[in-house]
Amino acid sequence: MFISTELEYVGFWARVWASLIDTILMMMVIFPILFAIYGRVEMASGVTLTGASNILISYILPAVVVIIFWTTKNATPGKMVIGATIVDAETGEPPSLKQHVIRYIGYYLSAIIFCLGFIWVGFDRKKQGWHDKLAGTVVVRKKNKGTEPVKFGI
Repeated sequence: MFISTELEYVGFWARVWASLIDTILMMMVIFPILFAIYGRVEMASGVTLTGASNILISYILPAVVVIIFWTTKNATPGKMVIGATIVDAETGEPPSLKQHVIRYIGYYLSAIIFCLGFIWVGFDRKKQGWHDKLAGTVVVRKKNKGTEPVKFGI
C-alpha cells in the first residue's frame, strides 16, 4: 500500500461534467454518420434505427473510441478537460486493456438500474462507480487543498 498526497479521487459532479463533454463530442461524430446513412426523413421521424449500420455506429464505434482513449491517454476527452485520469486501484499505474474492457462493459451494468452504479460514485469512499469496482480502477486528478489523499492497494 502507498498513499499519494498529490492526487485526489474525482467525485460525482466532476465526472458528470466529463461525461457530458464526452457525450456531446460523440454525438457530433455519430449523428452526421447516421444522418448520411438513414437520411433526414427517417432520422426526423423518431423511428428507432435498426440494422447492422446502427449497431456498428451507435454501439461498436463508441466502445472502440472510448477504449482507445483509455488505453492511449488513460482518459476520455471529458476527463482530460477536468484533469482526471483512470488508474489501477491497487498500483496507481495505467490499467490493462482487460481492465478497460471490463470497465466499459461495467458501464452497462452501472446504467441498468436507474444509473445507480454511476450515482454510487457520490457515496463511495474512493469515488468508484460499479464499473470501477468491477475493473479495479479509480479516477484521480491532482489534489486540491483540503481533500483526502489517494490510497492505493487498500
